[in-house]
Parts: sequence; C-alpha cells; structure tokens
Amino acid sequence: IDMLLPKRTFYKLAPELLQGGKTASGTPVRVQLLGQSPEWLAENAVRAVELGSPGVDLNFGCPAKLVNQSKGGAVLLKEPDLMYRIISAVRQAVPEHLPVTAKIRLGWDNPADCLAIADAAAAAGASELAVHGRTKEDGYRSEAIKWEWIARVRERLSIPVIANGEIWSHADGVRCRAVTGCQDLMVGRGALNVPNLGAVVQHQAAVMPWSEVLQLLMQYGELEVRGDKGAYFPNRIKQWFSYLRQQYEQAQPLFAQLRRCTEPAPIMALLQQEVENNQG
Repeated sequence: IDMLLPKRTFYKLAPELLQGGKTASGTPVRVQLLGQSPEWLAENAVRAVELGSPGVDLNFGCPAKLVNQSKGGAVLLKEPDLMYRIISAVRQAVPEHLPVTAKIRLGWDNPADCLAIADAAAAAGASELAVHGRTKEDGYRSEAIKWEWIARVRERLSIPVIANGEIWSHADGVRCRAVTGCQDLMVGRGALNVPNLGAVVQHQAAVMPWSEVLQLLMQYGELEVRGDKGAYFPNRIKQWFSYLRQQYEQAQPLFAQLRRCTEPAPIMALLQQEVENNQG
C-alpha cells in the first residue's frame, strides 16, 4: 500500500464492514493490511477502524511472488527493523482499545530468524502474534513444518501466540498444542478441505457432511454472483474444489465438470443439480 485506499475498496474487499465488522453469523472480522510503508499502513489502519473494523491485522507471512516483489508480505521478514516501524506506526494510529495483530512466518530461509522477528513485533506493540511454522522458502511443504520454533517464540513473548500450519484434523490440533504449548490455533487451507475444521479441531465434531457442504457452496455462489465479484467466481470455486476433493470423494466428478466452465451461470446450475441429486 502506497496510498490511502478509498472507502469503496475497503467495502469491496471486506464487505463485513457494512454490517458492523461482522459476518452474517456474527463473527468479528478484522481488516488485514499488507505493505511496506509505515505511514500509509497507519493511515489505512485508521480508515479501517473508522469504517467499523474491530482491530487491524498486519500480514508479514504471504509468500506470493507478486506480493514479495512489491516488498510486501513475507519479504519483510528479512527486515525486522522495518516490521517494527510498521507495527509501531499502526499501533500508535489505532485506538488503544482495539487490537493490532500480526501474522508472520519463521523467517525467509532461516527459522532461527523468527526470534528476532517476534521480538520486534512484540516490542512494537503487537497485541498478539500468529506464527506459521515454516519459512518463506519452505512454502507449504508438509515435511517442512517446524512447530518447535513456534514453541520458542511463545516461551519468549508475553503477548498471546497463535500457532498455524499443517492443522488438518483434530489429531493435528492436539499434536500442535502439545509441541508449541499454544492453546490458540489458526487454521487456513485445512478449512477449505473441511469447512467446519474449527469445530473439528476444537470440539472433535464430525466432519461436515457433503450435503451441508453443497448448501454452503450454493450460499457462497449466490453471494458472489449477486455482488461485484462474479468475474472472479469461476476461478475461486475451482480453487475451493481442488481442496474439497481431497476430503470428499463426491467432489471429484463435480470438479471435473466445473473446471470446464468459465461463467458463473453454468457453475451454479451444476451445483444446483448436485443438490437435487443428493436430495433424491
């Protein structure tokens, strides 16, 4: 970010702001910002909370090449001093009663760097820190997960530390808590596999049945098509199905049909047909 974004951009990317910073079910949603300028990030943080965001999250974990080439996301892990200035500027700009949180990886290519990175975030005034247990160079390789480094971060900080990475089931959550000592966990890609993964991890709930997943897909599609994101819907639903098919065998044949679609209407028709087939 190198400018103060217009209000319409916030509403487009975080429509929850139009209903008090909460989802339709009442879950609070903090606006997440990503960039390299302390001053512009602080100004956008002020706008976010003025529009209703219940706090601000700062992303220092995104490994995407385009983002990193723009000096955003995980590339900032190479510069703890700049991270400090960013978090400090946002913390000073946001009202004290609202949280300013940060998401990091263990470092760019050396996990030991997470200690200095975490120290910088805490010293700058971060309210809590979510730590993804891999470096940027590790990408998302499952064998590269290093929960033990999250434990070292938790041990040295007085602010809450949230563990993230390779949590796909209740058993994974149990193991992650045992290794990291963190009670709070963050799920990411796993929630695309199993939409109710949070309840599965926390309460050992049953995995959401396929019939309910279909209803969720229909609701999502209707929201996207009705809003201003219809152009992105075909690619987004295909991305989601690439995960769902790993958990639900019923998703595979449907995915084979969806991947040939380039417009929202035929995709919604296929989903509706699948709903009807499951009802019969």
